[in-house]
Amino acid sequence: MPRIPHRGSWVTTLVTASALAFGPSGCGGNGLTPRDGTTKQAPSASGTATGSAHNPQRPQRPADCRRAKCVALTFDDSPSARTPRILDILRRYGVHATFFTLGKHHVRKYPGTVGRMAAEGHEVETLTWSHRILTEISPADARKEITQGRDAVAKVIGHRPVLLRPPEGRTNATVTAICRQLGMAQVLWSASASDYQTTDSGLISSRILAETGPGGIILLHDLVDPTNRGYNGTVAAIPGIISALKARGYTFVTITELLAPARPRPGAVYE
Repeated sequence: MPRIPHRGSWVTTLVTASALAFGPSGCGGNGLTPRDGTTKQAPSASGTATGSAHNPQRPQRPADCRRAKCVALTFDDSPSARTPRILDILRRYGVHATFFTLGKHHVRKYPGTVGRMAAEGHEVETLTWSHRILTEISPADARKEITQGRDAVAKVIGHRPVLLRPPEGRTNATVTAICRQLGMAQVLWSASASDYQTTDSGLISSRILAETGPGGIILLHDLVDPTNRGYNGTVAAIPGIISALKARGYTFVTITELLAPARPRPGAVYE
């Protein structure tokens, strides 16, 4: 699938052993494949809800994405002052999402919002500690960025993330090796609205709808831009995106549910 620039930068090509699709015990026909030959399995991400008292619209059993037409809605740069509005929308539509959080100025600033994400059945993962580009820093610093971001989440919700979204989608063999050692998989995306470049909610919606297919991973941003130049159309676009995709027969799931019954493979890159 095409590489999509994140915040105006291009994804680095990952050096991998081979690209393996899941067999019958994996993602089936949903199109999601890892780009790494690792066979070791990571522990399941605890806290991924299959039903929630906070969200009575949520089915008691997660969808079987080998048969259902699934899509995962993900948000980068969480949490922010706008996250409660996003959570309100997701609750209203009975949708669970995966939030890739930043530790330093986000998780530490809004721990109550992070707790709400987890309590309402959303998947809380990491985008690192401070959004440093992992391919441009030393291996020791890259490992520190990942572990500090992961541990900031664990301090709030009681368990460590097992999924990493590398900032700007940039990864390489060194980052992959670090993730494998830490028991973490990497998650990129298949549909992006470049919502960091526009405040036009209609344009954001149309871009996502044009790029989304079965097994897709949608990238949106959860960030308040102090310059008021970008991100500010995202919240208003979410209801239309959800409604249109549901009308097309899509079921919204978290990343872990999209992979089920297989588990995220440490070091693998999912896109």
